[in-house]
Amino acid sequence: MSAEGTGTGRLGVWLVGARGSVATTTILGALAVRAGLSGRTGLVAELPEVAAARLPALDDLVFGGHDIGCDPLVKRAERLVAGGVVPADLLPAVREELEAVEARLRPGYDTSAVRTGSGETQAEAVERLAADLTAFRIEHRLDRVVVVDVASTEAPVELGDSGALVDPVALDAALAAGEAPLPPSSAYVLAAYRAGCPVVSFTPSPGPRLPVLSAIAAGHGLPWAGSDGKTGETLLKSVLAPMFATRGLRVNAWSSFNILGGGDGATLADPDRAASKLDSKGTGLEAILGHPVQGPMHIDFVPDQGEQKTAIDHVSFEGFLGARMSLQFTWTGYDSALAAPLVLDLARLTLRAHELGESGPLPFGFFFKDPAGPAGTTPEHRLAAQWDALVAWCADGGAR
Repeated sequence: MSAEGTGTGRLGVWLVGARGSVATTTILGALAVRAGLSGRTGLVAELPEVAAARLPALDDLVFGGHDIGCDPLVKRAERLVAGGVVPADLLPAVREELEAVEARLRPGYDTSAVRTGSGETQAEAVERLAADLTAFRIEHRLDRVVVVDVASTEAPVELGDSGALVDPVALDAALAAGEAPLPPSSAYVLAAYRAGCPVVSFTPSPGPRLPVLSAIAAGHGLPWAGSDGKTGETLLKSVLAPMFATRGLRVNAWSSFNILGGGDGATLADPDRAASKLDSKGTGLEAILGHPVQGPMHIDFVPDQGEQKTAIDHVSFEGFLGARMSLQFTWTGYDSALAAPLVLDLARLTLRAHELGESGPLPFGFFFKDPAGPAGTTPEHRLAAQWDALVAWCADGGAR
């Protein structure tokens, strides 16, 4: 079944990290599906309960993006074919369209150049990035554009005493003074807001979660969704942990071991960047179970894994009369193939939210490890409850 578009014309999906594995799989997958070369398996937006929101059709989407890398999309796609993520016969069929998307990609925000004094200031970068978005919308006659961050994970940010991370006036003053107060992911978000674009944060990077950007989004009346796509091990936790809780079984320890290859694994070999991912992966378990849980959580880079990621979990729990029991599971999958359909789902949902005039964090926690919500609210991590919230939003959107 194909979701029905809203008939509002062409729409843009601008990917930050556009030459990465997730972005390439997203673009190539969308091209293949709408050409009838592949099925729609994995696309939540095609399910009747979600399609009820009258989401944009895949045919309506035009892709572009920013990246600091230079390898063209076709080369990245060839590596994904070699890694088993993309069927070999798909690339020749969509190569020409993939090259057309490559022509729309623009240089990203290279902070290494800023650090060495050879690059633009952050204020100049934000202005340039916003101008790219505006030009993309005008050139391709797009009704609206959503910016989706699928770039490499950044290190966590401490707010400390930095007023620029909290107050829009202080942020403007810092940028005018030539400072770079924002992490790169947040600089892209600021550029998106200045160009009138809603945002999806598919990574655990700070992105739109900084208080100053929440205030700016509210001031511009823009919706945003985040953060950190829930594709594997954490997805299972959000299903299994409620089972233990609702059966009255006490989980004493939940140990998680993740091995990754590819670019994501290489990025997370950096302990600072891994800290962001581990924090995001660990937010839900205690909230679901209602008490602290012992157990280590590891992410290790194993190049031999290639494009695959494997999670091995050991759960120790206690039942009636203190009986000690355990559960073990292993999850192995291609991260890009798991993430790409969710990126397309979130892009279409957020474009629809923008069309409906919504603003602030959207109730799309079903897709995220660390779901954003209104200030002062407790995030929901149980997958079934998140699904109910998504379905309710889609039903309301379809009625409007």
